[in-house]
Amino acid sequence: MLTDDGPGFTDAELLENIPALRSFARRFHSSASDIDDLVQETLAKAIAHSGKFHRGTRLRSWLFTVMRNTFCNKFKISKREQTGGIEDYAAWASSAPSQIWELRARELAVAISALPVSYRTAVVLVFVEGVSYERAAERCGVPVGTIKSRVNRARHHLTKALDTE
Repeated sequence: MLTDDGPGFTDAELLENIPALRSFARRFHSSASDIDDLVQETLAKAIAHSGKFHRGTRLRSWLFTVMRNTFCNKFKISKREQTGGIEDYAAWASSAPSQIWELRARELAVAISALPVSYRTAVVLVFVEGVSYERAAERCGVPVGTIKSRVNRARHHLTKALDTE
């Protein structure tokens, strides 16, 4: 309980300022629940720091200052915080490990090097260099159907070699 003697204020003085605090809080928030929260936090801080209030000072002005500072501090904090669910933070804060892809790339390179030369050449031309089947056939001096066949057989070999799971 607050007393009249010394620094501070009485409960009655604090209670008579609640309507003015609610009115002032409407400048900061439009939601009734946000207004109530701001008034409640202001009152809690005022009670906790009642020793800093000195008689002769206008209590309403002091409470308004406490409220404004409370709102500004919360506003600054909210600008730094991201809104959203925990699942958003989990996806945001982590990334898939890159080691698995590096390992799979090495496995693919080993599997390609184990292919017969004609299959390996067709795969490198079509998939690595991005050459069309027609252009690959010209470079190898074979019909387009042969390149398509070699690429298809190479796919089967690679799938068999890499599908260990």
